[in-house]
Amino acid sequence: MSEEIKTEDQAIDSQEILKKFDKESDYRIYTGFFAKVVAAIAITFSVFQLYTAIFGVLDAMIQRSIHLSFGLCLIFLLYPTSKKWSRSKLHPVDAILAVLGVLAPMYIVMNYQALVGRAGQTTTLDIIAGIIGILLVLEAARRVVGIPIIVISLIFILYAFLGPYIPGKMAHRGARVDTLVQHLYFTTEGVFGIPLGVSSTFIFLFILFGAYLEKTGLGQLFIDLANAVAGWAAGGPAKVAVLSSALMGTVSGSSVANVVGTGSFTIPMMKKLGYKPEFAGAVEATASTGGQLMPPIMGAAAFLMAEFTNVPYARIIGAAAIPALLYYFGVWAGVHFEAKKLGLRGLKREDLPKFKVIMLERGHLMIPLIAIIYLLVTGFTPMKAALWAIILSILASMLRKSTRIKPIDIIKGLEAGARSALGVIAATACAGIIIGVVTLTGLGLKLGSTLVEIAQGNLIITLFFTMITSLLLGMGVPTTANYVITSTIAAPAIVMILAQKAGIDPNVAAPASIVLPAHMFAFYFGIIADVTPPVALAAFAGAGIAKANPMKTGFNASKLAIAAFLVPYIFVLNPQMLLFNVTAIDMIWMLITSLVGIIGVAAGVNGWFLTNMTWWERLLSAVGGLLLIVPGIVTDVAGIGLVGLVFILQRIKKAKKA
Repeated sequence: MSEEIKTEDQAIDSQEILKKFDKESDYRIYTGFFAKVVAAIAITFSVFQLYTAIFGVLDAMIQRSIHLSFGLCLIFLLYPTSKKWSRSKLHPVDAILAVLGVLAPMYIVMNYQALVGRAGQTTTLDIIAGIIGILLVLEAARRVVGIPIIVISLIFILYAFLGPYIPGKMAHRGARVDTLVQHLYFTTEGVFGIPLGVSSTFIFLFILFGAYLEKTGLGQLFIDLANAVAGWAAGGPAKVAVLSSALMGTVSGSSVANVVGTGSFTIPMMKKLGYKPEFAGAVEATASTGGQLMPPIMGAAAFLMAEFTNVPYARIIGAAAIPALLYYFGVWAGVHFEAKKLGLRGLKREDLPKFKVIMLERGHLMIPLIAIIYLLVTGFTPMKAALWAIILSILASMLRKSTRIKPIDIIKGLEAGARSALGVIAATACAGIIIGVVTLTGLGLKLGSTLVEIAQGNLIITLFFTMITSLLLGMGVPTTANYVITSTIAAPAIVMILAQKAGIDPNVAAPASIVLPAHMFAFYFGIIADVTPPVALAAFAGAGIAKANPMKTGFNASKLAIAAFLVPYIFVLNPQMLLFNVTAIDMIWMLITSLVGIIGVAAGVNGWFLTNMTWWERLLSAVGGLLLIVPGIVTDVAGIGLVGLVFILQRIKKAKKA
């Protein structure tokens, strides 16, 4: 009985932590009539998305308008205007905003032919509807995403108006209210641009797929498998956290939700084994954050990358595979060195679940994940692949009575999927405002060329500036919006320099081998912001569960994620890591140098290799690891030589101690 109470209390604590650090989780919980109304709207939303996936997507503006209409309505019903307002009753103001949230985007649907016929000539009523729609998008983003993205959006809007008064290269002729509203709200360049377009098609379906995988109990399967594989090793629970979070990351796009989901199990286990609370929280935060880098279902920003770069999504997940594995290898190495340093052992094998038993009983739940990889690789569109994966997730659960989901769970899955999509809808619609200003004023090219000038054409300096920009934006802006901004502002500068180095005319479209590394670089650091102090939401959530100091947890998480700070530089300098123009020999050598480099840096940062390290051993190890980042036979040999030297010295020292 006491164990049940303890588990229940732990679940309540986890939910409170999730609400604190993840705005999407801090919503109203209705009972009675309003609960049924919200459920009905959410289910209808999912049914609409499934209908268009099966029978064909509607015209872009109509599809996106209906998608936004559902999203705004649910956001205003579920997320109160003020933190002080009730979390169980609907406020009249929110009821009015929910109605306006339906009507403002539907204005486009109801007047679609007239708007097309006027060909950009807007009426006074159009402008009023557009202003209301833009304000509603900003307010919805404030509630679900946070204030920072609103501040950034307003700065961009001000820039659109103040263009003639800005000195230097950043000046432009300025925009009138009607011109800006028409561009932002009645074209596919603003609110209804590519980000919302991607959200209204395959992002929603992948989120729905994730909701059904949760219903089937795949999360618990991942935790049990991780325990079976790594629970017995040195620092077992920490390695379980790394493995289970990597697996959960394949279906979860939220760092904080992943921390709370798996951390509720792994963090108490780590603390019990002997890890300090700050380190236990950091392990879970770092492992969970990397989930958005892990194919086949990466964060929502990966789908946007496919649209922005014109690179098929299947190619993107292929390119992301090796960097993701290197990221987790770096976290694993950090955990291993810490466990060895503290002398921490794993759990007893007899107390752990058996791998064979787990796979025989619940292995069939992984069929949809295997299927979606196969479908994407064989040429299915992401939309069709996600649709089939949803169907297979339900069918796979039926194979055994113990995992079979009930009809009511299928209905609840539709509701859960719609709710989970609201954060992405708000972020992509708001990000569309930023993109709209950029395309209207030509700001992207101006910022890109200015960044190149400041860096004096130096690639490393440009990459460093982009990294800092992404990390700063990540303090208050979710990954999706972060990627949209940095890919619009900073990625073109990286592409420009890479094109110049390759002897390609900057006015000609660069090949994927140049464009994709630049965009992947921005994508990576937007995600790593979740574990980078001073504002590291995933680390703070981990600290909440571990009852640890948030800042110390954040710094520990950054230390563990050291590979994540190195890997993006490696694949920009050496696109072979993203599987461009690579031979088998090149691949093997690149993997060897990357792995040795990560081990060297991780050992240097942790102060342990085979035994305790002196300060100069740590320095040699870290420098050797960093040298292996830069492609080239000289740096590779020097790097391997330094790390190898430290390894030999450590062997001798360990032998003497023995």
